[in-house]
Amino acid sequence: MHNLTIAELVKGLQSKEFSSVELTEHFLARIAEFNPGYNAVITITADQALKAAAAADARLAEGNAPALCGVPLLHKDIFCTEGVRTSCGSRMLDNFIPPYSATVVENFEKAGAVMLGKTNMDEFAMGSSNETSFYGPVKNPWAIDSVPGGSSGGSAAAVAARLAPAATATDTGGSIRQPAALCGITGLKPTYGRVSRWGMIAFASSLDQAGPMARTAEDCALLLGCMASVDDKDSTSIDHPVADYTASLNDSMQGLKIGVPKEYFSEGLNPGTEKAVRQALADLEAQGAQLIDISLPNSGLSVPAYYVIAPAEASANLSRFDGVRYGYRCEDPKDLQDLYTRTRAEGFGEEVQRRILIGTYCLSAGYYDAYYGKAQQVRQLIRKDFAEAFKQVDVILGPTCPSPAFKFGAKGDDPVAMYLEDIYTIATNLAGLPGMSVPCGMVEGKPVGLQIIGNYFDEALMLNVAHQYQQVTDWHRQAPEGIA
Repeated sequence: MHNLTIAELVKGLQSKEFSSVELTEHFLARIAEFNPGYNAVITITADQALKAAAAADARLAEGNAPALCGVPLLHKDIFCTEGVRTSCGSRMLDNFIPPYSATVVENFEKAGAVMLGKTNMDEFAMGSSNETSFYGPVKNPWAIDSVPGGSSGGSAAAVAARLAPAATATDTGGSIRQPAALCGITGLKPTYGRVSRWGMIAFASSLDQAGPMARTAEDCALLLGCMASVDDKDSTSIDHPVADYTASLNDSMQGLKIGVPKEYFSEGLNPGTEKAVRQALADLEAQGAQLIDISLPNSGLSVPAYYVIAPAEASANLSRFDGVRYGYRCEDPKDLQDLYTRTRAEGFGEEVQRRILIGTYCLSAGYYDAYYGKAQQVRQLIRKDFAEAFKQVDVILGPTCPSPAFKFGAKGDDPVAMYLEDIYTIATNLAGLPGMSVPCGMVEGKPVGLQIIGNYFDEALMLNVAHQYQQVTDWHRQAPEGIA
């Protein structure tokens, strides 16, 4: 059962080939057997899952259950789950039990989906390798000596290892697409505001967006249809009709205009990755698409702009974790100053502290205009680059990451080198555009990803391109060694 896609699981559940309880027991058994080797799941909700599965089976028996009823999945541990620990991968929230659930979680509950547990992640979603988690690193199922990508590395590794057919994730600068690429699965970051951020612990509020991870574009279409909604509780939620993302999956590629940015095929791109991406472009061209060379001249400024804006917003968002209201609190503080200082020094890891310090500096008197203000101006230039490009093309394609998964510790002493892992993904977050990654080849035995970028609310077109590509390739069907 673990090799079936969500679309296939839905058919099996509705035709009574198996029950949700049987399916849930199967995946819980896989988590128990394989997760100790990957550290992808940090909280398992077995009892809760089996009760939800039994309820789903009852709804299925009535014959009017929603599409995802009975389908098991995992939630990234950044989404609040009522009564279930939500740690955000940090010691700071190791003891936090939310009294409510995130809108994304509620949407899946209403659809009858079954939560198996919560996935590991980089602390407060800050990282590109899943090495900063308080609970230890996640291992890539394709090469356990290598990183799975971050911050949603736990979700990506769990789907790749068939511990669950799908998982929720978040993307602030590439944290869905980059781990999806490194783990050989499909991941989608929707348009900013398409999916509610309410109940999703904030990293950088103007950049964070939730999205799905699964093995196929068709599965991501089913998941996004459930996740996407307008939400009065989220002031950044946009009231835009939620499409049937599966309706146009089989549309022809004939006449589709694909933009290929020259800046994405320059120095720093692994030759093997470039070859795989070029082949993917050729495969789509053979289906009738037209390749058009374009330029995104300010894309090279996306990394420095992001690493001013994101830490600045993180500095503000993480100021609430002070040991007073909830979360970690240091022992025997001498006074209020000592409480604040030691709680934050002991509760936050090194990378989180680094970004708080950078962000606070950028927002300080005398430096706001020089750093944060300038970064926001660059952000507008990047947005205009995309706007000009989409006057010529329908979608933009290129590599998701510069290279396949790197080994643990390879970039731990060089934060800048780590930040450059997101060089192709960050611009879409700064512009608020949707983007996704699909597996498109193997380099040195590790997966690489093809990135698809769409115009605002063009998720259906991106999914159509991804699905049509997956109809003529089998990279998305391949599994790591030892995953039967």
